[in-house]
Amino acid sequence: MHEAMAGGSSAAARRWWRTRRPTLWSLAAVALAGCTTAACTAEEPPRAAPPAIASDSGVAQPGPNDRHIAVAVRRHLEREHFLRQPIDDAMAHRWFDAFLESLDPWKLYFLQSDIDGFLAKRDSLDDLVKRGDVTFAYEVLARFLQRVDQRLPLVEKLIDAPLDFTKDESMVVDREATRWAQSEAEAEDTWRKRIKYDLLVQKMEEIPPEEAKDKLHRRYRSFAKRMHQMTADELLETYLSSLTSSFDPHTSFMSPGTLENFEIQMRLQLDGIGAQLKSEDGYTTIVDLTPGGAAERDGRLKSKDRVVGVGQGNVGEIVDTVDMNLNEVVKMIRGKRGTVVRLKVIPVGETAPKIYDITRDKIELKDSEARGEIIEHGLKADGTPYRIGVINLPSFYMDMAGAQQGQSEYKSTTRDCRRLLDDFRQQKVDCVALDLRNNGGGSLPEAIKLTGLFIDRGPVVQIKDADQQVRPYDDVDPGVAWDGPLVVLTNKFSASASEILAGAIQDYRRGLIVGDDATHGKGTVQSLLDLGRQLFQRFDNAPSLGAIKITMQQFYRPSGASTQLEGVKSDVVLPSITSHLPVGESDLDHAIPFDRVQPARFQPEGRVNDRVVDQLRRLSAERVAADEKFGEKAQDIARYEKRKNEKTISLVEDEFSKQWNEGKAAEEEEEKRLEESEFSQRPVVKRDYYFDEAMNVTIDYLRALSGAGGLAEAAQATP
Repeated sequence: MHEAMAGGSSAAARRWWRTRRPTLWSLAAVALAGCTTAACTAEEPPRAAPPAIASDSGVAQPGPNDRHIAVAVRRHLEREHFLRQPIDDAMAHRWFDAFLESLDPWKLYFLQSDIDGFLAKRDSLDDLVKRGDVTFAYEVLARFLQRVDQRLPLVEKLIDAPLDFTKDESMVVDREATRWAQSEAEAEDTWRKRIKYDLLVQKMEEIPPEEAKDKLHRRYRSFAKRMHQMTADELLETYLSSLTSSFDPHTSFMSPGTLENFEIQMRLQLDGIGAQLKSEDGYTTIVDLTPGGAAERDGRLKSKDRVVGVGQGNVGEIVDTVDMNLNEVVKMIRGKRGTVVRLKVIPVGETAPKIYDITRDKIELKDSEARGEIIEHGLKADGTPYRIGVINLPSFYMDMAGAQQGQSEYKSTTRDCRRLLDDFRQQKVDCVALDLRNNGGGSLPEAIKLTGLFIDRGPVVQIKDADQQVRPYDDVDPGVAWDGPLVVLTNKFSASASEILAGAIQDYRRGLIVGDDATHGKGTVQSLLDLGRQLFQRFDNAPSLGAIKITMQQFYRPSGASTQLEGVKSDVVLPSITSHLPVGESDLDHAIPFDRVQPARFQPEGRVNDRVVDQLRRLSAERVAADEKFGEKAQDIARYEKRKNEKTISLVEDEFSKQWNEGKAAEEEEEKRLEESEFSQRPVVKRDYYFDEAMNVTIDYLRALSGAGGLAEAAQATP
């Protein structure tokens, strides 16, 4: 498999990136490496995870294929990465830092003396990987587990100890400003502050004191247990992805398990019970149920229920899953349609467990595909409402296997959107609004084809390779599926393939872009290389060794500007806290720089011009200034801007409460966006004040296109 992809620092940005990295691919799809949630689904019956090969100390040891995988990853990076950088001492330094941060991001466990000891091998990492030697990862893990075991008794003692919340002290909350403890005494003081912080957070969330202490005990015990459960595959993925991310933020190594999840996500169809899970303080917790899935139809499993055991079939032994690695729990729940899985569940609000037997079935991820709805907004001159067809598009997906096999009805973004547009046209909508907010990207061919539904012919994107050769990729299908007014909604979480479409629509002046100041700013293309097939090309049944997702190209708009770092700027900007969150490409380490190429030859359509845009901005600004909800959001943004550059937080309870509330709006907004992008049960249209203003702008635009009544009067006529 040689497939390619088009798909955002602060702790918040890194957390978002661990769960939802935007990607762009030309023949494949996004890789959701490092997700904190997983769909309990699969194409095959449950099978045991490859066992970690343990030493006498119980620490995982290198697997039999680690050397081959490491050599292959190194070779592909040096030969095929867009920047053509060698793996030398400078790259080894980046790799070293990234790997240590992946294990101990807040510098809570290692001592400076540990780091000093590791430094002896830092300059040799580039030489070691050339011969496939990954033993350094296992040496570091062994020391990390030793420190975890040493810290746990201290943490438990501190949780139960009396702590003074009136003492004037603070804790560092900026990871860049943290440092390794120089001594055990300094480590103990760091942990004391950390536990004070944890308890204050629980108090802000109104958790009773004893319950808060129990929760923290479970959290740290569970973390220690999960770290000891780390498999050879998981460690190798962490280690090699620390190397790949040293080239750029979007190059990564995917273990076989991660690759399988990636392929499932792109098919939007799988077997299982249809539940999304997360690990929370030692428990596997139900986050959401897939609409129409086996679990939702069964009706017993609910959001926030805790799964504490899993059994196979009607009589299989129920295995305890408390403190178990989430990926292992998911593997146990996955299985072939028609088979039974038994879940031992503690329902939300209860203490006694119950056993639910659920028959696995085919699951279609309907809420992950394009969905449409027709809404009414504003009034025409004749008193009838405008009808707007809204398409909510969470990603650019394509069933690669189905396409390669020549299946006539393989899953495709463009196919689904064309059906929606055909329906909108039959129902005589006045405008189409394509909602790309939170769309992290996906298939490059789908981005090109979908853009072609709105433009007749011409270049949609230009691609530059490592040899600096630039090639335009055109929409070659004549005609359009929708030739009426078009508005595209974006935000800072709209990335990669979303930016290709929005950039082309803007360059062609085909439609209006409304949303945050700019989109995410990811302008690179990744290819997905299946390492098993690469290494064993002569064999029909190549072993599953995972894949490397590697940046091989950079993309550019028809106008010649890259979206890299700068993104696509909105024609009409609506105030939003997401514009201020540090989750853009420019907030990531080792991001590839912005540049330009020569413009492609294309003919703009003139559906948008500077005069109209200026008037739309003025009308929107007047409404926003008078809107109470936007006024409240402006206050949230001001409080967030005041807080976001501070590197410490007070551990005096009264001051902590004040700072907590000042930063709460941004945190809630970020978590909301994460949930909207990760989980199902999302409405097609959420009629909040922000969306309504976007529709007000849409009505202004329609009136500008028709010339009916003029723009001056339009401001008063939209509700």
